[in-house]
Amino acid sequence: MFVIIAGGGRTGAHLALLLGAQNHKVHLIEDRPDVLARIHQELPTEVIYQGDPTNLRMLELAGIRECQALAACTTVDADNLALCYMSRDRYGVPRTIARINNPRNAWLFDKKFHVDVAINQADLMAKLIAEEMSLGDMMTLVKLRKGEVALVEEKIAPGAPAAGKLVRDLPLPKDCTLAAVIRKDAVLTVRGDTVLQPGDEILAVVSSQQQAALASLLGPPAGAIQPAPPPGRKHK
Repeated sequence: MFVIIAGGGRTGAHLALLLGAQNHKVHLIEDRPDVLARIHQELPTEVIYQGDPTNLRMLELAGIRECQALAACTTVDADNLALCYMSRDRYGVPRTIARINNPRNAWLFDKKFHVDVAINQADLMAKLIAEEMSLGDMMTLVKLRKGEVALVEEKIAPGAPAAGKLVRDLPLPKDCTLAAVIRKDAVLTVRGDTVLQPGDEILAVVSSQQQAALASLLGPPAGAIQPAPPPGRKHK
């Protein structure tokens, strides 16, 4: 894929590195001298185009007529909106991604300005914190369907509502399927007559909206104090 990145700050430069490592064609446009001095040490020279990312002539020199995606990563929200709009309306770029710098401007980043994906870093951080607080010790292993569904793992805590229950008697939340039970060194097939025990590790496929409900079923009862997880166990 051929991607043009407008703005060579930390976000744009890191994105260029990631895409380049995945063998995508990348052109990055930047005009600030201090930023250019840094990214010339981080990126191949042929990737960098020196000029104003909002200048039409500069965009054309960078190949906007041929690119498959544009990532607007400047530090000015108005510029990112203008870049997305021009890219689609004037050059027919199939995919546009925009960085939101000020969360108060998030409502502007929609289809009216031809923004396909808006990245609001403040909102992402808030959601991650809220998710960590609500899910307890549940780990997200893989996210599917753009984050709408996840494969998760949770160890049944002593006193959990599910402990000692038959699988068929569990009040599982909607859009949730138990995929496997790991007990000591054995992987058990989940059946209706499987009795869940404290210490069992449960693999489940669940919608993102129902993860908290599943965590409350498998985790410790409300108000219980859990010991800190052992080193090496981290939330994802």
